[in-house]
Amino acid sequence: MKLRKLLVGVASGLGTAALGNRLLGWKAGDLEPALDGRQRTYRWRGFDVAYTEAGDPEDPDLLLLHGVHAAASNKEFDQVFDQLAKTYHVVAPDLPGFGRSDRPPLTYSAALYTAFVTDFAEDVTEDAACVATSLSGAYATLAQHQSNVFSRLVLVAPTADTGSRRTWLRSLFRSPVVGQGLFNILTSKRSLYFFDNREAYSTEASYTERDVDYQWETSHQPGARFAPASFVSGYLDPDVDLGEELARLDVPVTIVWGRDATVSPLEDGEALAERADAKLVVFDDAKLLPHAEHPGPFLDVLLDELTEEEVETGPGRA
Repeated sequence: MKLRKLLVGVASGLGTAALGNRLLGWKAGDLEPALDGRQRTYRWRGFDVAYTEAGDPEDPDLLLLHGVHAAASNKEFDQVFDQLAKTYHVVAPDLPGFGRSDRPPLTYSAALYTAFVTDFAEDVTEDAACVATSLSGAYATLAQHQSNVFSRLVLVAPTADTGSRRTWLRSLFRSPVVGQGLFNILTSKRSLYFFDNREAYSTEASYTERDVDYQWETSHQPGARFAPASFVSGYLDPDVDLGEELARLDVPVTIVWGRDATVSPLEDGEALAERADAKLVVFDDAKLLPHAEHPGPFLDVLLDELTEEEVETGPGRA
């Protein structure tokens, strides 16, 4: 009798969770573009990859690659996108599995994202400068080694290591009811606020309720948990030494870091820049997203870097 009650309780709980998951997906609705510009679709390996472009196509190409996390999208660049489009042909995709791009139930990997960045840069841009954040910085670095697709790299808190691989965690988040329920908790507005306050931004004034709303909407699209399932379990980390890979590049590299970053502390950035023999620019009162917290000063630094004919290595400050 006790076992029967337990089984009935578990079944009832799973049923309630499944219903709650469906209701949250329905409430999120279709995701609107986060950036103003021409909305395009790039067909790649069965994916429809959404991207936004703006600016004169005759201007130099500038590729913006957002970071990887549970609520990632190209909205990360909304504070600088329009201004950059005044002097550059700017292209900002939603990576496969994120934003308005397709999110099939694949086992996403670092190799997949490196291949995407390589192919997308080859097919959509020409001799582009690239701004990439967190893990996308590693993918851009490896893409440059594979196909020499970029003229310059500006990397914001790049990393190739987010922790050990945990197959059980990936499987848990990929499971249809329990996994979706756990992901809904991870991407609840309360959790998103907590992450933004603790890890992403140095002050609450750096983001708005609208930003959190978009994070919630993008993380509640169909299939939203599959790419993050690989991220939280370490399977989106390329198996490389990023400092060594950066040191081998034959294009200028600038590394940007927030002084108050906690997930990837400044000491990591200093060590990486030294190993890569790259210029380091540090923003005060910033954590993971200095381009979102301080768009004006970031644009000043970025435009200076993009227009320099010769980049001297060494630390800088902003």
